[in-house]
Amino acid sequence: MELTENIIICNASTFPHWLTEPFYSDYVGIVVCHQGTFHFCVDGTSYTTKADETVFLSKGIMLQVTESSSDLQFTLLFYHSENIRPMLGNTVVTMRLYATIYPKACHIIHTGFEDMLASYARMLQALEQQEDTSPYSAYEEKLLLLAVTYRLCSIFSMSYKVVGKDMARKIEIFESLLKLIEDNYMRERSVAFYADQLCLTPKYLSVMVKSLCGNTVQQLLFKAIIRRSIFLMKNTNMSIQQISYELNFPNASTFGTFFKKHTGLSPKHYRMATE
Repeated sequence: MELTENIIICNASTFPHWLTEPFYSDYVGIVVCHQGTFHFCVDGTSYTTKADETVFLSKGIMLQVTESSSDLQFTLLFYHSENIRPMLGNTVVTMRLYATIYPKACHIIHTGFEDMLASYARMLQALEQQEDTSPYSAYEEKLLLLAVTYRLCSIFSMSYKVVGKDMARKIEIFESLLKLIEDNYMRERSVAFYADQLCLTPKYLSVMVKSLCGNTVQQLLFKAIIRRSIFLMKNTNMSIQQISYELNFPNASTFGTFFKKHTGLSPKHYRMATE
């Protein structure tokens, strides 16, 4: 396994120990299952993957592998797309569109390109294992990650088609909702508030959002709170009590109950696990 600050690559038959415990991933991730099966949880939802399927993982998720078969063979690639963002051009818009329409934390698809995705991972791993790196190695890595990202966009463009004015209007509403959540989740956590801002009924907004992404409006709000709380725990010296007040919880106990319900760990244990 190769692990750096920006990329994780693994070609193996067993998952590394840190993935068998709750792991917060701020990477874009793919796992290609070549043989056998494995079971895992993402944000509390259970999934199963079998041979010739690829798992696509969004960033900002809580991941844990719970079980795997004895004949398992897989390729794992996690990377930070921010490092190649300047090279993506209009692809960023395409990626954002897919992420907006299908912002589920996890997709499992037989793509037909499993061998290709695994080959990209092997080439990246070979670069990481080089003892004598050249001035061009960093560029090679970025170009390979760019190729992976374009391939992922191609796979999603073939898998999901957006047609019709009705869908376009739903996308527009959903994008507005996501912006409203980012701007207001620290203070406003009722569906009624967001529905009112969008001039919709709470029931219509709830049904529409659920049909688009599989999450409720409240779940999207909770995800925003969890992302912010994890950021504060990892990147500041704020106490749990200070974080709870920052996030508009009445006390540290209420915040701790909320955090554990959604991540499986108490704030204290999560912070200890990431130090």
